[in-house]
Amino acid sequence: MKQDPDYASGMNQAASVLPVRPVLAGPTPATPATDWLGDHRGQLTVTDNFAVLDDPVEQETFTQRIELADGDVAESVLMVQGMYCAACADTVESALQGLPGVQQARVHAATRRLTLRWDPAATRMSSLAQVVGERGYRLLPMHQALSISERLRETRQGLWRLFVAGFCMMQVMMYAWPAYVTEPGEIPADIDQLLRWASWVLSLPVVFFASGPFFESAWRDLKHGRVGMDTPVSIGILVTFLVSSAATFDPTGPWGYEVWFDSLTMFVFFLLGGRYLEFKARDRTAGALDSLMNRLPAVCERETAKGFETVSIRRLVVGDVVQLQAGQAFPADGELLSELATVDEALLTGESRPVTREQGQGVVAGSFNLGGPVRVRVTQVGRDTRFAQIVKLMEQASTEKPRLAILADRIAAPFLVLVLLAAAVAGVYWWQIDHTRALAVAVAVLIVTCPCALSLATPAAMLTSAGALARRGVLVRRLQAFETLANINAVVFDKTGTLTHDRLVLREVSTRAGVGREQALTLAGAMAAGSLHPVSRALAQHSTGLTLVDVTEVAGQGMQACLPDGSGVRLGSAEFCGAPVATAGEDAPRAHLSDDEGWMASFTLEEGLREDAREAVQALRALGVRSWLLSGDRAAAAEAVGQAVGVDHVIAGATPEQKLVEVTRLQAQGLTIAMVGDGLNDGPVLARADTSFALGQAAPLAQAQSDYVIQGGQVMDVVHTLIQARATLRIVRQNLIWAGAYNVVAVPLALVGWMPPWLAGLGMAGSSLLVIGNALRLAGKAPHSPSTNPVPAPASA
Repeated sequence: MKQDPDYASGMNQAASVLPVRPVLAGPTPATPATDWLGDHRGQLTVTDNFAVLDDPVEQETFTQRIELADGDVAESVLMVQGMYCAACADTVESALQGLPGVQQARVHAATRRLTLRWDPAATRMSSLAQVVGERGYRLLPMHQALSISERLRETRQGLWRLFVAGFCMMQVMMYAWPAYVTEPGEIPADIDQLLRWASWVLSLPVVFFASGPFFESAWRDLKHGRVGMDTPVSIGILVTFLVSSAATFDPTGPWGYEVWFDSLTMFVFFLLGGRYLEFKARDRTAGALDSLMNRLPAVCERETAKGFETVSIRRLVVGDVVQLQAGQAFPADGELLSELATVDEALLTGESRPVTREQGQGVVAGSFNLGGPVRVRVTQVGRDTRFAQIVKLMEQASTEKPRLAILADRIAAPFLVLVLLAAAVAGVYWWQIDHTRALAVAVAVLIVTCPCALSLATPAAMLTSAGALARRGVLVRRLQAFETLANINAVVFDKTGTLTHDRLVLREVSTRAGVGREQALTLAGAMAAGSLHPVSRALAQHSTGLTLVDVTEVAGQGMQACLPDGSGVRLGSAEFCGAPVATAGEDAPRAHLSDDEGWMASFTLEEGLREDAREAVQALRALGVRSWLLSGDRAAAAEAVGQAVGVDHVIAGATPEQKLVEVTRLQAQGLTIAMVGDGLNDGPVLARADTSFALGQAAPLAQAQSDYVIQGGQVMDVVHTLIQARATLRIVRQNLIWAGAYNVVAVPLALVGWMPPWLAGLGMAGSSLLVIGNALRLAGKAPHSPSTNPVPAPASA
């Protein structure tokens, strides 16, 4: 049944069924879909009603059904707001694991994405969101979490906290400065105490407002028996403030005369500044993925009997006609009704050059209309579109935890416990030596050892690379594949559809005396235009608009027609056209042309090499990677293609089972193999290889066994991805080495009292920022291989 055409009324209809507050009823077309969950400030409380997440229309945007052996389950991908570290990810996972109906919960700390497998018959999404909300986090659908207003709200709030901390820090430093530049006794006692009171007052907004995220995160973890990365930071801030306050109220008390308001406000400012820059850098790290996944418009103009109306794209159904203005993205796959359209399909091919689509041709969701207004009839919507399939691959990559990241997260949890113990031991030790310095040492140890950089080292680099590759039309299905690809020493290529195009090209034309080559091609092209046979499609490219009469196709034989003068012509097999029989050994595809006088011409065809195939093989050899051609074609055809592109070894005549045996044999010889196929009939061997690529324009979900999907079909993208993988692993190692070296150097300095708290805060923030900044070096765009005309390969079947 067709959905209600008005998006707002449709949402209100859902609200009338579900117990949802009016604020959850949903936006109207005049109000972008940005704040339909939570109160007007975007803040979530445990009393919020999550029933909107159970609305089938809304749920369809982030949930799909998966068929398993023991029944169907739902898999949802949502954004978790309120996360700052790997410990937060563990908290969300622990809250969901073990709940009735939950089969799997996996949270990626760097992208804040939750992948949840659950049974709709046993639980509801609103119930699961409520449990997460009670932990202090917020679940949002991707399109909501990635919206511009949501990003602006988070940025604005972070800037306000940073401004308060910075302003108060400058004032406190001004009041503390006289104590650093004067000798004891030079400042009158009453003035000195007044300055301390002023510093205490200015520290209050820093502690109770600017430091709020640290305390909230730490309290949330402690309530559930966990130690998060904000726990030592919060303890350091709180202890410093309380002890300094005690010294201010009672200068002769047991905590001494020393106060640390300047250090307190300074390291809170540094921590907030580092976290803000980290947030912006992390936003950029996953931004390439987010921008591609969030490019569909929220609403579109749908044609009705009364004109055009604005509706949500989730209300579109197959058969609807929509109108798009210049610069808008197509909301669904469709058929172009307008005469012409200029379309940017960079998302699908990685090519930045726009393409022209004519009336009747297809357009895909997510591509941009670059010309004037166009009309499109919808043919695929929702998860059936190619864009949705691409998004699914990207979601898989952005929610996967690489092996090195999992290891780092496991190390981080016990490391935090050791941090607390080390700070306590250092405080006790220095209390016996100099109790006025014990506090500073303990706080410095608490702050400087926070393992944020360690947890961000791997995912930041891999996500940056995945985003850079996505912009070039290469989709990464598994982040873990970067580590494997960086270590390969052999690439195995399939032939048809991989090194060669999946279409035939003309190689040679033979004609009888008195018949010219162009004359024969023009006539053959005109006849072939009416057939879909691969040979006919190759010849039809040479059609010049010659008019024929009574063109008919004889099944299994060829085409026949009449010229304007009434004479007959035929195009097809040798027997059909009375052409000479091919000599032994000549089994390349051939077509023949004849007229009333007999044989006129013969056309020999073959597969065309991909333009960059030879360049890619040579580039692999320069990188120290050997190459194989593994084909089920005849030995002569495979050897000819192998020689043309320059591979090291050729294995021909292999069945799918034999291909699997050959790859296993090569792996047994110690080779780490990347398999490159077309993704349609190479599933077993793609799965068996250490890592794999699928080339071509086939639907991404049909290429389920590959780690990388090269949508533009360029073989050089295999080389670019290999270079990117090696650079990624190099950056990961640098980040891990830096994170480890930083702690090895900073912890002893803090323990011996050579690192004050403000410097510890600066070091921790700078360490995390350096890790992400180093990862952003991977975001550069690699060059594309030049495009040329197809190069014909020697004889091929």
